[in-house]
Amino acid sequence: MFLIQHPCEFSSLAYLFGCTGKGRAMAVDVHLDDVDRFVEMAEEKGVEINFVVDTHVHADHKTGGPELAKRTGAEYVLHESAPVKHPFRGVAHGERLELGNVSAQVLHTPGHTDDSICLLVTDHSRTDEPWFLITGHTLFPGGVGRPDLHGREREMAEKLYDSLYGPILSLPDHIEILAGAQAGSVCGGGISGKPMSTLGFEKRHNNGLIRERGNFVETIASIELPPVEEIKAFYAFNTGN
Repeated sequence: MFLIQHPCEFSSLAYLFGCTGKGRAMAVDVHLDDVDRFVEMAEEKGVEINFVVDTHVHADHKTGGPELAKRTGAEYVLHESAPVKHPFRGVAHGERLELGNVSAQVLHTPGHTDDSICLLVTDHSRTDEPWFLITGHTLFPGGVGRPDLHGREREMAEKLYDSLYGPILSLPDHIEILAGAQAGSVCGGGISGKPMSTLGFEKRHNNGLIRERGNFVETIASIELPPVEEIKAFYAFNTGN
């Protein structure tokens, strides 16, 4: 398989990965300004982009998902609960997207937003054991996603706790974490400048992973982070409203 981690504006991270042998690929969390670059990267790798995924409806940038899908003939993919008017394929928890010798299993992980998903990726040419997890804005090296973007801080912090201590932290410690942002992003607190980690390392050293539920909810719901000044404009663009 191949994997490209692409730094974007606002300290975001986007991804292009897939199977070079079968010429199939997936793009994840692409910004509107980076659509041309993703088309170029796919051409350079000799692959066709089959799926364009947003891990959630973003509030910190304009998504390039619908435009990249239109340009490449790919399916635009979001969780089935996403409040989006653009045409998209709604996926459910446990659904698997196939890319030749590579697959990505959808994990529904609400908390940062209700429609947040993570992608558990396996390179079947090596093993049928998952290798890495694209975590969007749910879990970062050094921190967790903020639950307050749309209000309901405590309710969303409760959901975030269940997502982290359910489908994510139950995975093996060797699973690599590839998040949707790095230090400087407004979508979480304490995010490291190192753009990848492992579950095992984060379990030991991530200050946002507070095991006691009540303490987690109280702490994460009360963290004060900079406001996203253009949140309404970004959200309206990304939902098609």
